[in-house]
Amino acid sequence: MSLPACPKCQSEFTYEDGEIYICPECAHEWSKAASAEAAEEAKVWKDAFGNVLADGDSVTLVKDLKLKGSSAVIKVGTKVKNIRLVDGDHDIDCKIEGFGAMQLKSEFVKKS
Repeated sequence: MSLPACPKCQSEFTYEDGEIYICPECAHEWSKAASAEAAEEAKVWKDAFGNVLADGDSVTLVKDLKLKGSSAVIKVGTKVKNIRLVDGDHDIDCKIEGFGAMQLKSEFVKKS
């Protein structure tokens, strides 16, 4: 059984003491119930139509996207393979053929 990482410092050296977890690096203590609730509230990324996205999925653009600092436009229907989901304003990291590495918002794609 693996114990959860510390929610405060992300240390993986946590240990349990009765009904609580303790981090030996930052001395943070939290209950097992709070850890279970945090796991349930994990971030879920959805496309423009409400389909759940996962790392490695292929998606298609549903809107023309202008590239900042350029006159180029990525057209509707452009397929993107092997996406990676990240936290932040732009929640998809990917490579688009002919354009290179990009960050996209999940609201402008649909799962293929």
